[in-house]
Amino acid sequence: MLEIKNLHARIAEDGTEIIRGLNLSVKAGEVAAIMGPNGSGKSTLSYILAGRDDYEVTEGEILYNGESILEMDPAERAAAGIFLAFQYPLEIPGVATMEFLKTAINAQRKARGEEELKIPEMLKRVRAAADELDMSMDMLKRPLNVGFSGGEKKRAEILQMKLLEPKLCVLDETDSGLDIDALKIVADGVNALRSPDRAVLVITHYQRLLDYIVPDTVHVLYRGQVIKSGDKDLALELEKNGYAGVIDAAA
Repeated sequence: MLEIKNLHARIAEDGTEIIRGLNLSVKAGEVAAIMGPNGSGKSTLSYILAGRDDYEVTEGEILYNGESILEMDPAERAAAGIFLAFQYPLEIPGVATMEFLKTAINAQRKARGEEELKIPEMLKRVRAAADELDMSMDMLKRPLNVGFSGGEKKRAEILQMKLLEPKLCVLDETDSGLDIDALKIVADGVNALRSPDRAVLVITHYQRLLDYIVPDTVHVLYRGQVIKSGDKDLALELEKNGYAGVIDAAA
């Protein structure tokens, strides 16, 4: 589903290279974890996949279902089924969460040539998804993420993901700032979306998230490259021994 080949990318403003020849393949049905020390390029990779214009791809390619996405803007990527859950979701004053959900869902349906959802069907879908994430409908009347706790913001992100039903889900340190109860709820929401035709890319520092979202593959990112790949046991090894041994072996 996702094929990244010899990707090089830099910060658009100052030209600092962050991604330096990254290769990565994620199949449909796969949950892949990206781990690595701070500054290794994990979040940068997520932003590039989503089409954020702060970064410039200078070499290589990103193929999604066999087609390059490099010339697609963020809205086109979203309509094609790519979703990014942010590490720090933005607060948007003046925009009710429910109105945001309705606009996002119908914009994507329109881009795909589908009919917009009527209000009764929309409410039915939102209620069902919110119940699964232990979110009240009153919360959805509030401005998007404004005054939300860290856990509420992450649940709102997973709610969007459940309703938009993307094919490639990119989770950028979704566990950041979550207590154990919120972590379990968010992980359950992600696990409920696992399917043979959907891929999930989980970016995280810590093994604890991978206790709940068990990955099929684990990739270690360092200085903009994947330096080691393995199965779920690699994450346990990193938790026990840290990154130094893996980095030294790759040098």
